[in-house]
Amino acid sequence: MNFLNKIITFMYGRYGTDEFNHFLLGSYVCCFIINLFWRQGWIFGLEILLIFTILFRTFSKNIEARKKERQLFLKIKDSIRKPFETIIKNRKDKDHIYKKCHKCQTILRLPLPAKRGIKHTKCPTCKKKLTILAFKYQRIEIIRGKRK
Repeated sequence: MNFLNKIITFMYGRYGTDEFNHFLLGSYVCCFIINLFWRQGWIFGLEILLIFTILFRTFSKNIEARKKERQLFLKIKDSIRKPFETIIKNRKDKDHIYKKCHKCQTILRLPLPAKRGIKHTKCPTCKKKLTILAFKYQRIEIIRGKRK
């Protein structure tokens, strides 16, 4: 218990880990595996740089700077993930189809079609006509409204 208390007091006031550190650790593991099969000096250098960056961020006392780095990372991650948002929702939900209105960017949740075919529906927000693969008409639910 004494050793655990020393670690706790050492880490008090330090930043610790976050999503960006997890990403850096995953990048390190990928570089390590690649370096096992394809030995290159620059990959080893990248591994060392990643480890030092992870340790620096974990033990840093400048919490505000680490929070800014994390926010920048999350912003970049969301901008990369955003175009695939409806694809991700379609893969997770087996009972509905997700379609994005091109005019108002509202994501519509539509029922899964009983059989294959083309169906036309209206966006409840902007009243634009949408063409989708669906046959059974049910009420459309708005998942996310307009972006401002």
